[in-house]
Amino acid sequence: MPPGVEAKQKLREICRVAARVFYAKSYDGASMQDIAKAVGLTKAGLYHHVGSKDRLLYEIQNYGMDILDETVLAPLKDIPDPSEKLRKTIIGHIDLIVRARDQEITVILHENRSLSGALRKKLNARKRRYIDYLVELIGRVQEQSSKPPQISPRLAAFALLGMVNWLYQWYSPEGQVKQDDLAKFYVDFFFRGLLGTT
Repeated sequence: MPPGVEAKQKLREICRVAARVFYAKSYDGASMQDIAKAVGLTKAGLYHHVGSKDRLLYEIQNYGMDILDETVLAPLKDIPDPSEKLRKTIIGHIDLIVRARDQEITVILHENRSLSGALRKKLNARKRRYIDYLVELIGRVQEQSSKPPQISPRLAAFALLGMVNWLYQWYSPEGQVKQDDLAKFYVDFFFRGLLGTT
């Protein structure tokens, strides 16, 4: 295995484990010693891989965005129909939040404001690219409709993100509502609001 690939895999492993520690103890409550112990490294070994606690949080959040790109967006790139693409984006985003409740995606949502300075700006730029993707896609869906837009694409994108991203706070896959039913309800609910259809 090439050294660069091996280093990236090790960093991803550290991110996965550290995300669980941050989720359990919070960013402020978790120490680098806690994380080193969970990962199976010395504290010095952990610093060798990540540099600082801030940098580790950035790497976790950046890895979470990698997962979003790889598991939600990449499989949809060849779908030409905007409505179908938006539906599958919503379903994929929901699946990601549900599957990663105690991992990278949750840390992105829960510890969003713990990152500061240049690292926060860099990560926010990446998040904005996803928002811009949603805005553009929602606008194309509205253009397909015979009705005038009910809401601006940007406002609709933020409404969608708020609705889906909050799932980690309350949804349990073991509860009465199954994930497939939840995803169908959310998609139908969003499209009715977006297009004013019943």
